[in-house]
Amino acid sequence: MTIRCAIGLMSGTSMDGIDLAVLSTDGDEVVRRGPSMFVPYEAAFRRRIEEGLEEAKAIRVRDERPGGLAALERDITIRHAEAVARFRPSLKDFRPELIGFHGQTILHRPQAGLTVQLGDGPLLAGSTGLPVVYDMRAADMAAGGQGAPLVPAYHAALARSLPADFAGRWPIAFVNIGGISNVTFVDRDADPVAFDSGPGNALIDQWVAREGGVPFDADGAIASEGGVIRRVVDAYLANPFFDRPGPKSLDRGDFALDLAEGLELADGARTLAAVSAAAIVKSAERQAGFPKLWIVCGGGRKNPHILADLREGAAARGSTVVLAEDAGFDGDAMEAEAWAYLAVRSLAGLPLTFPTTTGCPAPVCGGVLARPAPTS
Repeated sequence: MTIRCAIGLMSGTSMDGIDLAVLSTDGDEVVRRGPSMFVPYEAAFRRRIEEGLEEAKAIRVRDERPGGLAALERDITIRHAEAVARFRPSLKDFRPELIGFHGQTILHRPQAGLTVQLGDGPLLAGSTGLPVVYDMRAADMAAGGQGAPLVPAYHAALARSLPADFAGRWPIAFVNIGGISNVTFVDRDADPVAFDSGPGNALIDQWVAREGGVPFDADGAIASEGGVIRRVVDAYLANPFFDRPGPKSLDRGDFALDLAEGLELADGARTLAAVSAAAIVKSAERQAGFPKLWIVCGGGRKNPHILADLREGAAARGSTVVLAEDAGFDGDAMEAEAWAYLAVRSLAGLPLTFPTTTGCPAPVCGGVLARPAPTS
């Protein structure tokens, strides 16, 4: 198959900015991983996105853009184009041929077959001069899938490229702790099994913003002053979501702060970190074999309390938790790399989703290709 160089762009449920990464791949094996970059959203723009989440509740058809959403979509796309312009000088001997564009999710209702990512593929293609593969979730949902998660195809490729110290420790679990956490279980040559596992950083961010006036709990500093309130953890884990088998996916608003009401700032931050870790461990209980190795990526891996609780829960079942960096990967860039990988898979006509990852009845290739207008 043809090896292509692609830039991946990811703006996740944490809504803090744009992750960029570049890689070369044939859509099956990862040939070479390259530089990455993070471009933060300014605070005022992040507030605009949060306001957009409320406006998005009125959407009933995917292409509806009520209120200020059309303007927000354009501004999100322009910021992605500007981020690509800043990123390209660092690529050195990488020569990108296309872009994988996730956009910003503002609504995800899998039960209604509805998912909305703000991002104008043709505008981005015209602004960057590169073909853009975008809207990668829609085909899966049209086929009856949940539309998420999409990263598992990339996780499976990474599992095949683990260094000798980690290779062969099947089953392997990749854990991405973003605003929402998702888990991919990879076992030798089988299709990956994946689903959203529960709240990641979103509840913690919302809690410290509301109670402490800061956007996130940097390095778990606030939580370090508090303790775990077990009854609150148990109340969150009693949510019927955790008893549903996968595939399953979450919207950012599916879990709220109501169960943490009345806690002190630090106790709330520490307790919600415990919820994030416990939800991840609980996600493995329905699998045929508990993972022998957990590889953790995403911003939540920088919260020492989530990581410590996850390690404790995994160790009790005889398994090991390592950071993505310990396995030779980049835990900040993995999702952006995945969108580059998926863009190449899309061009090659390879499936992005599987019955075991989204519940689609058969493997589905997705994505829409936008090409820049030809120059005269």
